[in-house]
Amino acid sequence: MIPNNTILTDDFGRKHNYLRISLIEKCNLRCTYCMPAEGIALSPKKDLMTADEVFAIAQTFVNNGVNKIRLTGGEPLLRKDFPEIIEKLAQLETEISITTNGILIDKHIDVLKQFNVKKINLSLDTLVASKFNTITLRNQFEKVIDNLHLLLNNDFKVKVNVVLIKGFNDNEIIDFINLTEFLPVSIRFIEFMPFAGNQWDRSKMVSQTEILNEISAHFSESNLEKLQDEKNFTAREFKIKKHLGSFGIISSITNPFCDGCNRIRLTANGKIKNCLFSNSETDLLTAYRNGEAIENIIALAIKNKKKVRAGMATPEDVDNPVLNQDNRSMIAIGG
Repeated sequence: MIPNNTILTDDFGRKHNYLRISLIEKCNLRCTYCMPAEGIALSPKKDLMTADEVFAIAQTFVNNGVNKIRLTGGEPLLRKDFPEIIEKLAQLETEISITTNGILIDKHIDVLKQFNVKKINLSLDTLVASKFNTITLRNQFEKVIDNLHLLLNNDFKVKVNVVLIKGFNDNEIIDFINLTEFLPVSIRFIEFMPFAGNQWDRSKMVSQTEILNEISAHFSESNLEKLQDEKNFTAREFKIKKHLGSFGIISSITNPFCDGCNRIRLTANGKIKNCLFSNSETDLLTAYRNGEAIENIIALAIKNKKKVRAGMATPEDVDNPVLNQDNRSMIAIGG
């Protein structure tokens, strides 16, 4: 048995204390950068983690140093046993947060309050209803906006995730920044990333430099304030002086943050992905169901983590479809 203090440390000295658990591969939206137009083959229900298995596997990670858990999907609130999962995970006395598209927030807000889930990442890629319908293939814009305000009115800490795609929503950067003037939200601009079936190419991407140049030009550089980045950050944090909220930029392509990565991903069918971009996975659920100790399996998965973007170290690597499409679709990984 490997000592507890080394299980979650990789060969580059990175300690992994943040577990992202996908609860479900299904979603009630069809965002084009996340799900291929033809959909994906879903895992059979019997192959997905049950609520008890989510808890037991998460407990193993917590026992070995994880102190932060984020629930993702698909859309995690689609799980009919979501309240049961939250209740179980709350016993671990670790920070729990969720990433959601916001549509079902009103149905679950009491459960989130009850078990002290106060940090919510809400995906919203446009502030224009017609464009929302175009990218999600669903008419739910007003519902998401209403639930965003519901969260803020109930003192949740909300980050709004915006995947920027050139020619689609890059003309809304300033509109999103304007939300931070009077609302206590953090807007997180995310560079468009390559996953199986999402027709990624670099020309569609809006880089960190382009984002900052546009914001600086509009608000003047003197009003742009750099904030202290979080430890193990993914987003580089900024704000406009005197605005109530802030914004961050997640630049996985043009300015990666792999050196301080502390994240492990567990898919809904119980496989470890040690990097968002990794095409290799480690089956934890089968071993658990067979009654095997899973600590050594976890340790090996962490040990095999590459230094940068699952081995895609250069722009040429990232641009190579042989490499960048050899992965799950985003919906099957977990946001």
